[in-house]
Amino acid sequence: MTLVDHHVADLPGMTLHTIETTKYKTTSLILQIKSPIAEEEVTKRALLPYVLQSGTERYSSSKELRGALDGLYGATLGVDLSKKGEYQIITLRMDVANEKFLSDNTPLLDRAFELLSQVFLKPAKENEAFLPRIVQKEKRSLKQQIESIYDDKMRYANKRLIEEMFEEEPYRFNVYGNEQEVDQITPETLYDYYQKVIKEDEIHLYAVGDVSKDALQELAKKHFVFPADRMEPKRTSSAGKQRVDEVKEVFEEQEVQQGKLHMGYRTYITYSDPEYLALQVFNGVFGGFSHSKLFMNVREKESLAYYAASRFESHKGIIFVMSGIETNNYEKTVKIINEQLEEIRNGNITDGELEQTKAMIRNQILETVDDSTGLVEVLYHEVVSRHKRTIEEWLEGIQNVTKEQIRDVSKKIQLDTIYFLKGRGE
Repeated sequence: MTLVDHHVADLPGMTLHTIETTKYKTTSLILQIKSPIAEEEVTKRALLPYVLQSGTERYSSSKELRGALDGLYGATLGVDLSKKGEYQIITLRMDVANEKFLSDNTPLLDRAFELLSQVFLKPAKENEAFLPRIVQKEKRSLKQQIESIYDDKMRYANKRLIEEMFEEEPYRFNVYGNEQEVDQITPETLYDYYQKVIKEDEIHLYAVGDVSKDALQELAKKHFVFPADRMEPKRTSSAGKQRVDEVKEVFEEQEVQQGKLHMGYRTYITYSDPEYLALQVFNGVFGGFSHSKLFMNVREKESLAYYAASRFESHKGIIFVMSGIETNNYEKTVKIINEQLEEIRNGNITDGELEQTKAMIRNQILETVDDSTGLVEVLYHEVVSRHKRTIEEWLEGIQNVTKEQIRDVSKKIQLDTIYFLKGRGE
């Protein structure tokens, strides 16, 4: 049985993905707007979605736009930013009730398509510039968003590790941009950049709900009309340096109660590679779950860390290890973390660890695709990686991963950078 009924159609200016399902009483429209990370654009791009959701030509304020959404039986609009590999991605999302469940004949989906297209293609502007009051307000919010990273020491340590580890790669830039550059953005420069996005970005629209693909295609063609001079979207490679000659250690001091130890490993494996599924199981055994080697040995057995976990970036091929420790436990913790990698390299994985990890990953995938946002997130991996893998193939592939494959993958993994945020004077 096919878990997801996923159809793809190339339309002028964008690609439409339709997922027909009776699972939800709402229809989700999710625009994914992708472009390679560029130093001179990263902060403008971070600001743009928040300006777009603040007003359109017809509804020139957040209040008016909220009123229009309320008029669509309480439809919701949200925006998001993410970084996948060397791409910075803007997401615009609208959820609207399925008109099949309404007592009247309101063409709700047609109006939702129209409103989402206006948010993206007809933003509030004057004289070829965004409205100054909207830009000013969103600039303040963006600066607060960037500043909040400093207050969350776990996020801050992760940001600093990435800056140090990828100092010569675009991946080093934070998805929210640079605080020092926010003030330099004007309504005119941001609008100029927006026009570049409309012409050059790779755009995918996902429509999830109990609606036929033919009806969705007609609505997409009707409302999403792009400039005739749209260009071929740019692509980029996620390949970084090909080997680690020396592990980089970075120490920083702040007034913190608990040290933050973050370590970055290069795996040289991404979503499109055959070994990707073995890497996913490796990460689960290594530090992805509460039964993993990091959790059991660093936190439970040695009581060295308040938390110890690992996660991996599918499109950059990086594993991050995060732990919170006392400063004087730094060397011992690094040693034990590295020993867990060696254990896996030596094939020391129990049947219990392997089966529990596979079961957890399977549940994780099924839970993710049970929600329309998670489902689109999973399907969008194919766009970023240019590699198709169905949910069924993913689940089956995880089940078939062997200890030998995990061991082989572990031998490719190299520690690149260690970042440690410690208390002052410790």
